[in-house]
Amino acid sequence: MAMLSGEKWSMLSNMPTQIAKAPRAERAIQFSVFTPNRLGRLRDLIGVFGAQAVHVLALTVLDTTDSAIIRLVVDDPDRARELLVKERFPFTESEIVVVEATSTDLTRLMSVLLEAELNVNYLYSFIPHSQGRSLVGMSMEDNEMAEHALQRHQFRTLRQSDISR
Repeated sequence: MAMLSGEKWSMLSNMPTQIAKAPRAERAIQFSVFTPNRLGRLRDLIGVFGAQAVHVLALTVLDTTDSAIIRLVVDDPDRARELLVKERFPFTESEIVVVEATSTDLTRLMSVLLEAELNVNYLYSFIPHSQGRSLVGMSMEDNEMAEHALQRHQFRTLRQSDISR
């Protein structure tokens, strides 16, 4: 093993040290698609994804007389984004908190969020996951704080990579 001379060691020891951080996986992405409230429009949207093997993992629809907001989570957000643009579906996207929870966990889940003084904008459950887990997607006023509170109380929060098939 070669030894470093005093001069080389001095040069190396004075170099700034950088600590490489592992990239933090992304939160789950939710698409909010805006569409006229017309018969078959939901089928059109789901058909676009299905034809390209993009799987819908969670879905909720808020409708009014004239329009609808279709909120959904898919297994391939990048491909879904491309398809939405190509097919001219107006949409926005946002991050949501995804947590594993059974029906018996719901009271404790809501208590944790209340204790942290966090408002839930809306929530919905996922279509049963291929691994048999029950998942809830939540739009929160502060996603990071919600994740920390849930993790402190032994709830497992998931990232997009955890829910993609």
